[in-house]
Amino acid sequence: MKNTALFFGFMVGFSALAAVAQEKEHKIFAPADLQWTDASPAFPPGSKSVVLDGNPKEKGSFTVRMKSPAGYKIAPHTHPMAERLTVISGTLHVGMGEKFDEAAGREITPGTFAVLPAGMAHFVWTTEECILQVQSEGPFEIKYVNPADDPRNAKK
Repeated sequence: MKNTALFFGFMVGFSALAAVAQEKEHKIFAPADLQWTDASPAFPPGSKSVVLDGNPKEKGSFTVRMKSPAGYKIAPHTHPMAERLTVISGTLHVGMGEKFDEAAGREITPGTFAVLPAGMAHFVWTTEECILQVQSEGPFEIKYVNPADDPRNAKK
């Protein structure tokens, strides 16, 4: 009797897992297939993005690619969750701290991976077009050190 109940419980659990697995679908994104749109209004104009996995607006993990032109800058800011960055192409410059200081930055080239801890003030800029992959946990938030730097606060 005990073995029958254990077997039945295992089968119910296995069936539930199989049903969940069938609801999932695999995703493959070739660079030519990406549908770039304007990045969130939380970022300065000029950057494009595409969500590869998850939803940055909802709780849970997400992966986004961002494409920024040469000369693009994001002022010092923080996030409540760790941010994981991989440069796909171009060069990204990252600096830590509450003041934008290019002399304090570090150049990040294609293939480089960086982790920025939750709450750490940082800033970024590009000197050439850069495609960056960002992985984090949602809901995504960006808080600028200086509220005047927040594009959402710009007068319309």
